[in-house]
Amino acid sequence: MKRALLVLAAILGPGSAHAADCKISVTRTACSGKETESYTKCNGAKSCDDTKQADSIGACAKEALHACDNVGARQKVTKSKIVTATFDGQPVQDGKNFCAPDRPDFNKCD
Repeated sequence: MKRALLVLAAILGPGSAHAADCKISVTRTACSGKETESYTKCNGAKSCDDTKQADSIGACAKEALHACDNVGARQKVTKSKIVTATFDGQPVQDGKNFCAPDRPDFNKCD
């Protein structure tokens, strides 16, 4: 029993992370004439937000970086993205764009 309490204390102790809102903001630049297809992930809008739960600011940054992925057929409809994030209402990495403009999955428009 004592061991179980020690494990629980370690998990819930003051140094433990807490889950908080990780808001990922995405703005897409569509390939010419492909706006409808490119913006489908934002219900037809150029920009939108997606809120997830993250355990830390680092985990939120990973979610933002993952949101940059432009895979498969999407490469022919989305030229690039700007992705920023907030964790628990605070900008992640000073509000930086997590999508490098020279990513190999960007700028693949016909």
